[in-house]
Amino acid sequence: MTLREQFARRPHVWAVLLILVPALLRLWFVATSQLDLVQDEAQYWDWTRRLQLTYYSKGPLIAWIIAAGTHFFGDTELGVRVGSLAGSMLAQVLIYLCLALGWKRPRAGLLTLAVINSTPLFLALGVLMTTDNPFVLCWAGAMFALYQCATAKAGTAGSDARDTSGAPGARGRAGFWPFVFLAFFLALGILAKYTMLAFVGPALVWALVLDRKEGLPRGFWPRLAKALAVGLVLGFLPTLIWNVQNGFVGYKHVFDLIGVTGAQSAQLFRLDRFPEYFGSQVGLATPWWLWFMLVGGWGAVRGLFGKGTESGDPLGLTFRQGLLLALFFWPVWLFFLAWSFHAKVLPNWTTVSYVAGAVLAALAFEKYWERSEAKGGKGPKRIALASLAVIAILHGQNLLPLPDEFNPTARLKGWSDLGQKMEALRLDMPVPDQVFLFSESYDVTAALAFSTPGHPRTYCAWLDRRMNQYDLWPGPQDKVGWDAIYVRKDFKNEVEPGVQDLFAEIGPPIHYQTTHRGAPARKFTIFLCRGYNGAWPRDDRGNF
Repeated sequence: MTLREQFARRPHVWAVLLILVPALLRLWFVATSQLDLVQDEAQYWDWTRRLQLTYYSKGPLIAWIIAAGTHFFGDTELGVRVGSLAGSMLAQVLIYLCLALGWKRPRAGLLTLAVINSTPLFLALGVLMTTDNPFVLCWAGAMFALYQCATAKAGTAGSDARDTSGAPGARGRAGFWPFVFLAFFLALGILAKYTMLAFVGPALVWALVLDRKEGLPRGFWPRLAKALAVGLVLGFLPTLIWNVQNGFVGYKHVFDLIGVTGAQSAQLFRLDRFPEYFGSQVGLATPWWLWFMLVGGWGAVRGLFGKGTESGDPLGLTFRQGLLLALFFWPVWLFFLAWSFHAKVLPNWTTVSYVAGAVLAALAFEKYWERSEAKGGKGPKRIALASLAVIAILHGQNLLPLPDEFNPTARLKGWSDLGQKMEALRLDMPVPDQVFLFSESYDVTAALAFSTPGHPRTYCAWLDRRMNQYDLWPGPQDKVGWDAIYVRKDFKNEVEPGVQDLFAEIGPPIHYQTTHRGAPARKFTIFLCRGYNGAWPRDDRGNF
């Protein structure tokens, strides 16, 4: 019996294995400290010590989740990351159930799980507690809730109770609970990341096209309007209140970051950033899964115009299914691809497009697998082996003798060792209890706070850089006369301009090469500072 046939016989058993085994592997990875907290994780953890309605660069959901995790598991790597482990599992369960039970495509659901668990992007999201983890869960939940919103309640006039795949139900009445879930996931997604707003556009286009093509259940539009309105209000209200109280700095930061305002907005078109951005997408999705996503996405579009198999769709999708996946993949993915010709686009900004993308890749691979099996080809096996190699490399990167330039995790390591070094230096100072730690970089500041024993309050001097959350919190002005330890990235020979004015004396640079599990990690420069005078730098140039 082939593996494809086994998938068909016991899909739910295979689903449990495909979700549970990778989850246990991720739990081992986190529990054994294979990778220090990355800088953003440390920053989000530091936010939990000052819970607010929102924060400078992100919504409050990430801090709330980490606060819950550390409540049960302490201020540890597991406590910070347990939310990512749970979020990844929940997203996979939701996607599989919607495909296997809602769309009656259990094999496609299993292959989607395989894609998710062998794609570097989703593998990272299953370990790192970043905003993209809950964001993906909310986006997937909202997308499939929207789909259910267009399905008439079974037993209502004009609906076909026998059809559970989403056949037209224009004369039936729209259900209530799918709209509730839509509002819930939309609001929660906005609290995770402002990009959740991008959900509204494809959702409205999907509903308008579907209404024209097949018709929608009675009461759909009023309930959709209410669900979107409730989701937007509940999601944005906390961030709006906070931004009103803080001069809208969060919104200004977002506009500056994406190139709508600030220095990036001056040049409309440039070519130098596209190669790096496109290369990052190939790396995050792997070349083969990205290829299948594009093939599947094109197949979904062709199916909308009846250009595929005899059934009218090359992927075996209904019109509404193909339209949903196409609209929630192509617009987001192509927008950021095009935007990379204008401004710097971070690799993870396309993350939510890969929710639909993973399903499209699975559907395209399913067809490819069928054709290859009929011809006796070995392509699917090679892809499976390559995917397993990705999993092994990412989880076992500490066991591989990879040079730093070929190891994407190299720059993320060494923070725990740095924290121990901070404690040793502090104890050697004349008055150890009157020493504070600071940097000019938010990521170093956050990592110092988490990694240094005792989790001290750390500070971020606002020098020649963009504003960050630490600039909205009090500085060390109440520590006049104290000593300090100043940390910079890499090996430097001098302090940043402006730091010298804060102290009576600053010692020579200490170049420190950190280690992680016995291997060389990040490099830092440490300065021992004496006699803090109470001044603290502020940047009034509006760098958001």
